[in-house]
Amino acid sequence: MRELSASLLEWYDHNARAMPWRTSPADRKAGVLPDPYAVWLSEVMLQQTTVAAVRDYHRKFMALWPTVMDLAAAEDAAVMAAWAGLGYYARARNLLKCARVVVTEHGGVFPDDYDALLGLPGIGPYTAAAISAIAFDQPATVVDGNVERVMARLHDIHKPLPGAKAELTACAKDLTPMQRPGDYAQAVMDLGATICTPRNPACGICPWRDSCDGRKAGSAPDLPKKTPKKKTPTRLGIAYVGRRADGAWLLETRPETGLLGGMLGWPGSAWDDNPQPDAPLDADWIKLAAEARHTFTHFHLRLTIMYADLPIEAEPQRGYFIAQQDFSPAALPTVMRKVYDLADVTR
Repeated sequence: MRELSASLLEWYDHNARAMPWRTSPADRKAGVLPDPYAVWLSEVMLQQTTVAAVRDYHRKFMALWPTVMDLAAAEDAAVMAAWAGLGYYARARNLLKCARVVVTEHGGVFPDDYDALLGLPGIGPYTAAAISAIAFDQPATVVDGNVERVMARLHDIHKPLPGAKAELTACAKDLTPMQRPGDYAQAVMDLGATICTPRNPACGICPWRDSCDGRKAGSAPDLPKKTPKKKTPTRLGIAYVGRRADGAWLLETRPETGLLGGMLGWPGSAWDDNPQPDAPLDADWIKLAAEARHTFTHFHLRLTIMYADLPIEAEPQRGYFIAQQDFSPAALPTVMRKVYDLADVTR
């Protein structure tokens, strides 16, 4: 196992991906570790999101809020608006909660203890392990989807996920070295992202090719096995897009709990099999021909769009008006931006 870890680290020294939140292998060898705040921010953003999508968001957040103290002091609405487009908005709410706990309970310094990290809002076992390894160079076992795939192929494990998680984690733990564990954690994730890819793995240039049981058996491209997913259900809803005579838009802040919690959005109905009309005020609502479609983790959503031109004296029972000059569609979550784009184009 030691030889495998050493060969991967040698590969990583020459092939590490450059990330805004990383320090290079050469710097790490010289004792320069990355900012734990930047690492934590990246790991929260990377949950169920690709590296390509996260890079620019990470740079934006670091420019707006360079330290955890800055983020903790930020207005909730500003953070939610900056997060718009990344999806899974509970992460943004937990981001603020975590930053504030780090400031109030840890003096603005991220704890370097795995259990203490695990006790912070929004940090689960994977994120705690990743921060421990990458930011503090501790020998924590870091297992994401890339690592699961690499382990399944390396050991030719055919038991399907998610049932195989414990076995794959044990394999990953056996390979985690005491020396340079942070570099190793990033190396095995890079290996999965760039060489041991889901489709058409580049086995010929893999540093573990000679030891890979999956490659020897010819089964590597088919691993890891996964339990078939259930059919994704579809929910329906109604979104009401109202614009006042002076150009102001009628919007609302969604409840803190639930999907898109705390985000800006259009007033609308519940999302279910048979949504009932729930207009925010009486008006001549016109049903638009186009509907907004979006996919969340557990369901597809189809939104009927109702549009109305509202008088200057309009008083909604739900929501509030935002002046045209203060409204930025970029602050809307993706599904609400889709509604805006369709309403603005089709009406």
